[in-house]
Amino acid sequence: MAFCPKCGAQMAEGTTFCGSCGAPVGGAAPSMAPAAAASSGMASNVAGLLTYVLGFITGIIFLVIEPYKNDKFVRFHAFQSIFFNVAIVVFWIAFTILSTILGLISFGVLGIVMGLLGLVISLLILVFWIFLMYKAYNNERYMIPYIGPLAAKQSGV
Repeated sequence: MAFCPKCGAQMAEGTTFCGSCGAPVGGAAPSMAPAAAASSGMASNVAGLLTYVLGFITGIIFLVIEPYKNDKFVRFHAFQSIFFNVAIVVFWIAFTILSTILGLISFGVLGIVMGLLGLVISLLILVFWIFLMYKAYNNERYMIPYIGPLAAKQSGV
């Protein structure tokens, strides 16, 4: 009776692949696909960029997945992405409340002005979000005021 060199499972004589883990055994030529997939990881700058793509969702994902949760550069950008998106949500809640109150007080005139201001602010946030991804891709640790030092502290930088 033969045993798998990778997982130790018992195998029948003459088999070329383990029935438990699928590893090639004996005369079978090893496949290069699993080894290439296991050894190739994303560069830190690409992972740092991707932490910003879906906001706090990708920030949390990169804080949890194995090769990147120990990388301080990726951890910094993940925490900064999370804190930045939380700040945006808090800002929009406050802005919406203020716009509603001003719109009611001024019979809709200031509501329209606040709506236009909201569009401009949305555009500025989009541009700044792209700027953060650009900085992460260029291996720069750009710190957003107030949020950046908090992210650096959380990531251990």
